[in-house]
Amino acid sequence: MSATDLQPSKLGTKEHWDNVYEEELQNFEEFGDEGEIWFGEDSVDKMVNWAVQNVPPKIDLSILEVGSGNGTLLFALAEAGYTADTLLGIDYSDGAVGLASSIAKSRNCEGIRFHPCDFLNDEPPVLTGKHTVDGGAWDLILDKGTFDAIALMQKDNHGKTPVDSYPIRVARLLKPGAHFLITSCNFTETELQEKFMTPATGLHYHSRIQHQTFTFGGKSGSICSSIAFVKPGAT
Repeated sequence: MSATDLQPSKLGTKEHWDNVYEEELQNFEEFGDEGEIWFGEDSVDKMVNWAVQNVPPKIDLSILEVGSGNGTLLFALAEAGYTADTLLGIDYSDGAVGLASSIAKSRNCEGIRFHPCDFLNDEPPVLTGKHTVDGGAWDLILDKGTFDAIALMQKDNHGKTPVDSYPIRVARLLKPGAHFLITSCNFTETELQEKFMTPATGLHYHSRIQHQTFTFGGKSGSICSSIAFVKPGAT
């Protein structure tokens, strides 16, 4: 669906996520509960499997997760063989950063960095010892539900939807030849392609992840959609 068809929701507010992660951090500190896995463990496993097959672990990678929450996806990448110093998670909620950092310490994964950052307005920090290529700093950018949440934000004073600037920011931060993998429950594969494959981004379709399908009323669909895009290589 178009972002303009989505009604603003508390899920699109920083206040909501600050409250969520404040509670989850308290639960972790008291009971060791790491919090909710957004879209479930299966979506994490499938994104990690895609990464291993298409952007396999090596020491000079730079991988960014936008809206890293409790860090589940990055911890799974570390378990799959990606070294901690190649991974960065950003989130605009300080509570999320605090929770993920605490979980990282408990898992002996303190080398994974989690940094507070409003992706629509701030520049994510470049990993130590890494470099940019034609302005891009990342070999792989991951999104699991963040684009969905941004699409539920209020329009600005000029009537613009904040989510409209997201695809261009992603494309700019990718190195030539790098990938962007997104999982969404609000947008179909076709809609994601329409959002991210534009003249402004220059991104191309790379591949998709198959999720479990269901049939209702003679129509088939899935709970979420996962699409990978690639930025053309340097000429």
